[in-house]
Amino acid sequence: MHWQKLGLLYQPQCEHPQLRSHAANPLALPLAGDNYRVYYSGRDANNRSSVSYIEMDLRRREVTYVHPQPVFTYGPAGSFYADGVSIGNCYRADDKLYMLFMGWQNPPDRHWHGEIGRLIVAHDGGLHLDKEQSLLGLDATDPVSLSYPWVTGDADIGYHMWYGSTVSWDAGNGEMLHIIKSARSDDGHHWRRGSCAIPYELGVAQAFSRPTVIGNQDQGFHMWYSYRPGDGTAYRIAYASSADGVHWQRQLTTANLPVSASGWDAEMTAYPFVFQHHGHYYMLYNGNGYGRSGFGLAILEN
Repeated sequence: MHWQKLGLLYQPQCEHPQLRSHAANPLALPLAGDNYRVYYSGRDANNRSSVSYIEMDLRRREVTYVHPQPVFTYGPAGSFYADGVSIGNCYRADDKLYMLFMGWQNPPDRHWHGEIGRLIVAHDGGLHLDKEQSLLGLDATDPVSLSYPWVTGDADIGYHMWYGSTVSWDAGNGEMLHIIKSARSDDGHHWRRGSCAIPYELGVAQAFSRPTVIGNQDQGFHMWYSYRPGDGTAYRIAYASSADGVHWQRQLTTANLPVSASGWDAEMTAYPFVFQHHGHYYMLYNGNGYGRSGFGLAILEN
């Protein structure tokens, strides 16, 4: 497998004060024909992230509309998303379309951390908080920080979730140990947390971020994710495969998306979002600066 880069699709350009920089964590929802609404997380002057969207024609690889304001913002002080909202993916349960997100907290007296929340996607593109409490919060299984959830499945076969969990802010080499774990649900609302999904290795792959998964129990699962090795190298996108969605084989050099020789993604590739359209697989992804340079598009060959 090989990804062909199709270029930068969108650079942050909104003048709204809550969207002054970044277009991180792109998430595509299909509209009519070749058109998609792509949600993203933008930041204000204090690096607090809110969600807005653009619309694009995938066939022409052209942005057709830029929404001028956020459709969901960071929350009030004391909330689990008081300092930012970083989106994961969408799934359906009980005839509702939900969008998962990582809610950021940056308390003055301790380390920043995240928890996982859920939004309801309205027909007009708006987003509404499902509950004031997090969907997955910190507990004895995940006591440090949670991030970037991804869910597949439905009520007939059950739901899989993959999400990030911090083990330590410093694994001994100056880099955090942040792993991808799995969870299961029968109804899409109540989750049973599992164990580590992607094997990690200190100094090789130890800081994982934003899994994006396609596949099913019959044909197997494919995951792309960003990771850091712990030697100071910025995020890169890599691949893993699984027969059951629980046990994964990490493949750092197979079907990955390397940095370019120059330009907007020459320092970093991160936060992939893979989706299918007319028999082809596409990836939205971020480049330099954790989305500061915008997001681009790639197509899977062969």
